[in-house]
Amino acid sequence: MVTARDPASCANFTEATIKHVDLKWFVDFDKKTLNGSATLNILIVKDTNHVNLDTRDLTIRSLLVDNEIAKFTEEVQEMASFGTKLTVHVGDRKAGEKFKIHIEFETSTTASALQWFAKEQTADKVEQMVFSYCQEINARSILPCMDTPSVKQTYHAEVTVPNSVVALMSAVSTGTPQPSPDHPGFLTYSFKQKVPIPSYLLAFVAGRLDKRDISNRCAVWAEYSVVDKAAFEFAENEEVLKIADDLMGPYVWGRYDVLILPPSFPFGGMENPCLTFMTSAVLAGDRSLSSSIVAHEISHSWMGNLVTNATWEHMWINEGNATFIERKIEGRRFNEQYRHLLALSGWTESLEPAILKIFNPTHPSTKLVQDQTGIDPKDAFSFVPYEKGHTFLFYLEEKLGGAAVFDPFLRAYIQHFIYQTIDTEQWKEFFFEYFKDKQDVLNTIDFDSWLNKPGMPPVKPNYDNSLAAKCIELRNAWLNANETDVDKLDGKAFEGFTPMQKIEFFNLLSKTPEPLPHYKLERVESVYKIAENNNCEIIVHWIQLCIRARWPKIIDRAIEFVSTIGRLKLCRPVYRDLLAWDATADLVKETYMKNKKFMHPITAEMAAKDLGLFHA
Repeated sequence: MVTARDPASCANFTEATIKHVDLKWFVDFDKKTLNGSATLNILIVKDTNHVNLDTRDLTIRSLLVDNEIAKFTEEVQEMASFGTKLTVHVGDRKAGEKFKIHIEFETSTTASALQWFAKEQTADKVEQMVFSYCQEINARSILPCMDTPSVKQTYHAEVTVPNSVVALMSAVSTGTPQPSPDHPGFLTYSFKQKVPIPSYLLAFVAGRLDKRDISNRCAVWAEYSVVDKAAFEFAENEEVLKIADDLMGPYVWGRYDVLILPPSFPFGGMENPCLTFMTSAVLAGDRSLSSSIVAHEISHSWMGNLVTNATWEHMWINEGNATFIERKIEGRRFNEQYRHLLALSGWTESLEPAILKIFNPTHPSTKLVQDQTGIDPKDAFSFVPYEKGHTFLFYLEEKLGGAAVFDPFLRAYIQHFIYQTIDTEQWKEFFFEYFKDKQDVLNTIDFDSWLNKPGMPPVKPNYDNSLAAKCIELRNAWLNANETDVDKLDGKAFEGFTPMQKIEFFNLLSKTPEPLPHYKLERVESVYKIAENNNCEIIVHWIQLCIRARWPKIIDRAIEFVSTIGRLKLCRPVYRDLLAWDATADLVKETYMKNKKFMHPITAEMAAKDLGLFHA
């Protein structure tokens, strides 16, 4: 029994649901809109006379029910991000009835799901580009839908674009693009998604893109000047996918391709089925950032895309499980100590700041299971569902006997709930049933504190500290060095680190009890060749520790960073730190105002909140 309400959706999905969508879009780069139609195949679940859909800033041109003009009403919601409730009056319908709603519509030029690029903003500066990002509730800005994870549907789409660009979607391409009979100079691409997906996984891109095959089911797409770098960075995707297959069962989506987007993309990756969207900020040139991100997004092919959180209040079901599987994959690829290092880093680098600094230990958004009534899910978003959820699962695995016991549970969980959306109670019921022979162990676990209470986890698992200890040792060497012997510190220990150890070292260095003195920053910059480093995770920690030390030399680098990197995990901490420094508070606001029209809508809104600025 799925959750009966979604506070972020108007959909009456307990009465009616969407089983399939036939979608047509004409991509108008001149107007920066999508024109098109959506034909929704409706199944009545419980007797009703209406279907409620979510929209946001859509112009409805016509609406038919089984080819007959139908009455509909639109009601603007109190929260702007929730958009408009579109109520379609369908007459008295009985449970089990099926029919179609056909809607002609046009998107707004400011659709929250879309980012439009002038050709000058792309890497190649040859053609315009547009891409979508629908998580959590942005799909309603590009088509009328039931914009809730509780509704899953298959889809077929036709996307018409200028013949100078390529269109891709979160689906499998069906045939070669065809010249558009209605639009000379345009091509129509066709796609089919046979696996039911929630609306937030609907995705498309149109741009001048090239492709490199990695295996018979994996490829990389990117702009021409970037694609070879991307192919090197993600050459091991098939290897990762095979490990995930072994852990969780057969991969059902057909293709696993990766699309590299400009650095303004607000997240590291987005698990759109068949086509993971990835920021170009991960192209470090040494695969130091791509490994764990790919492992995470591939994990979503099962954890999230097949078994899905019923609402965003249960986001840990998606993200906690995906983070847990990501690190299991990395453990198999490298070793178990590396998996533990990733877990420790997640605790110190992401979980503690989210709970102790960004929120506070009593804030309701630090719970695993949340009440988001009247809250935009975006405003509750943090690392809590990722890291607290991961820690919960790691702890359970530890308590119940390790991977030999827990891995079979994960496969059973997926098979039991495959293609469904579930809430935490359903997860818990299955968990208790599966481990019913271990009731004595279950009785020792405080599930209520883990799931329903705010703050840090009630227990920290027994992580292996061997790899992290080397990072701490090097950090301490820098802390204990004085002006006389700091020049004796060289790069040998650092060069022997794994990529994750290097990131963890800089994470630790940025959190020293006192700011590093400037002479040490000079030496760190020199010894570790910071100017030549392309690892954005290292760079963001470097910028933060320099801002904390009020080192004027870092200002230009920090301003350049927030002007070019749109990944929220990376740019938001720098925005906050620059705002807190009197020397840069006005400058960072000016920088934001100058750049906001080039930013992704999500990044622009969240950065404005961080800077105390108004964002329309």
